Amino acid sequence: MTAGASDPRSRKPKLLDQMRAHLRTRHYSYRTEEAYVGWVRRYILYHHKRHPLDMGAEQVEQFLTHLAVDRHVSPSTQNQAKSAVLYLYKQVLGVELEWLDEVVQAKRRTRLPVVLTPTEVRDLLQHMDGSARLVAELLYGTGLRLMEGLRLRVKDVEFTRREVMVRAGKGGKDRVTVLPENLVLPLKRQLERARALHEEDLAAGFGRVYLPYALAMKYRNADKAWAWQWVFPSRRRALDPRPDAVTGRQIERRHHLYPESVQRGVRHAARLTGIDKPVSPHVLRHSFATHLLQAGYDIRTVQELLGHKDVSTTMIYTHVLNKGGRGVLSPLDAL
Repeated sequence: MTAGASDPRSRKPKLLDQMRAHLRTRHYSYRTEEAYVGWVRRYILYHHKRHPLDMGAEQVEQFLTHLAVDRHVSPSTQNQAKSAVLYLYKQVLGVELEWLDEVVQAKRRTRLPVVLTPTEVRDLLQHMDGSARLVAELLYGTGLRLMEGLRLRVKDVEFTRREVMVRAGKGGKDRVTVLPENLVLPLKRQLERARALHEEDLAAGFGRVYLPYALAMKYRNADKAWAWQWVFPSRRRALDPRPDAVTGRQIERRHHLYPESVQRGVRHAARLTGIDKPVSPHVLRHSFATHLLQAGYDIRTVQELLGHKDVSTTMIYTHVLNKGGRGVLSPLDAL
């Protein structure tokens, strides 16, 4: 196929820039944008920079096979790569070919989640400090995902009703979860520190936080309002990679706390505690759900707090309700 006036490859801007613009138009998160663009870039480089319009099902299969066989990626990672490449063809290039629906889907393995005991959670948290500890306590106390916790804004914490509002969580859904009594005072102190930073930024001519869905254009001063600021702001300001909705230029903002800092803190605390399990911030969410079920809470309640679309997803935690090996007398013990 030769590049002509009707060929998508002849259009401006470049292909990856087109994909970024398309993802932003549909309000995909910045992390999803980076992941999808990264996979498409790898796909093109793997095939020696051939244009996607010159490739088809065979090349997509080769790339996915390379990820599984040579790179040993997990099924979920392989499926994310597939989703990114198919998004490029269907949404960005507008290619409607039968082979797109025939590309193999990696079979995901059903695994029981890693869960800490209450004692292990307590020991883990005791070996953490600062903002990372407060975030970890929030994840265990509310069942939030890591990015949901870091993206909390001041207006989303309701102290009077003891609620935390999760805005645009996984799947773009909002939900409400519980605010633990033990986190009320620590969160209030955190907000005092965050407000001091915000006032310093305003005095220095900054203080404009990122707002989604062009709210900055509709409410011109909302991005400076205290209610919209991050609960866990970063220590340093940085240039926002996304152009500002009003000026169209990149501006310096104070981002929220970076997830890597919390992840490092949890891993370090797990080593100090001597927990012989793969521990990450997400394990605290698993532990939240498991411990609620062990305490006798209804699975539908847990489903709602976690934000699961289907109760079958929440059912994976019900393994703790079964006695399993603990309820069986081994024949060796009966001798």
